[in-house]
Amino acid sequence: MNEIFSRELIELAQKDLSVREKLASEGKLYGGYHPEMELVHRQNAERLREIIKEIGFPTISKVGAKANDAAWLIIQHSIGEPEFMKDCYKLMTENHSDTNPTNIAYLYDRIQVFQSKPQRYGTQLTAEGVSYPVEDKNNLNKRRIQVNLIPLSQEEINMIPLIEDIPEIDGEDPDYTAWRIKTGWISEII
Repeated sequence: MNEIFSRELIELAQKDLSVREKLASEGKLYGGYHPEMELVHRQNAERLREIIKEIGFPTISKVGAKANDAAWLIIQHSIGEPEFMKDCYKLMTENHSDTNPTNIAYLYDRIQVFQSKPQRYGTQLTAEGVSYPVEDKNNLNKRRIQVNLIPLSQEEINMIPLIEDIPEIDGEDPDYTAWRIKTGWISEII
């Protein structure tokens, strides 16, 4: 196991979380992508790119479970870099037997939601706190169990909006839509 990269990945993730906590306590985290948070995310993504060039994807066997989770957090928060997130998803699936399956599920769902597409595992929520539309409500819990996620109650599943509701859900926040167009998640209002 590479102790140096392991320690560094954990430190990068801790920096992300401490800046997030500071901004949240100051009431500055919500209402758009805060420039200080975006800077941390971009710097962390850049360093992770360098690590990947050096050792490949930081799998559990290469850096340990905690650092593998830290790498996922860096990827999950690199929201201003769609291609990086998609490339890392590909690397994670290629190394699925040496990566936390829950993290792969969360990343898949996040990418899908940013692209106004239904998610698979129901990990991403709408502003109302319910799961964003999913590909297949009937098999949702089966898929969740496969990646070590807790099943949802039938009531929670019933509350999930339909795929046809995606344009309405995404249309509720024009700033979010403009940001996704600017960063390349979507090419136009869907």
